Amino acid sequence: MADVQVVRSYAKNVDQTPRKVGLVASLVRGRSVADAIVILNHTPKRAARPVIKAIESAQANAVNNHGFDGKTLVIKTLSVTTGTRMKRFNPASRGRALPYQKKSSNILVEVTGELKPKKATAKTVEAAVSEAPVTDAPKTVAKKPAAKPAKKEEKK
Repeated sequence: MADVQVVRSYAKNVDQTPRKVGLVASLVRGRSVADAIVILNHTPKRAARPVIKAIESAQANAVNNHGFDGKTLVIKTLSVTTGTRMKRFNPASRGRALPYQKKSSNILVEVTGELKPKKATAKTVEAAVSEAPVTDAPKTVAKKPAAKPAKKEEKK
């Protein structure tokens, strides 16, 4: 089986309910990263912003840390799970307190794509140069700039 490299990005404890964030996430699941960002930028939902940030973070991780080509990235997994819940109370009549929970979400983005072609390293360049035919051209030597005289330290 072929090795498919996956790059992950997490956005934890986003102050939105998982149900609302999940609706926005389902719009871009399985699409290319560039298409997903365009779609989410034109989505009039507050939950679109944290999803965009998670996708852009995964894209940056893939390009900068793992050497992927940014144009070929595709969202492999986009899942929204429940985060921590904060328990709060609403004041009610006759001195009562009605409990409720502020829900948060965790967003997981996994992207995959093609790796950038590796640049020639110094060893491969030296090997290519050593294999090249030798010409009898006269060598020119670059002159070194004159050394500056050292400054003397003044005693106080």
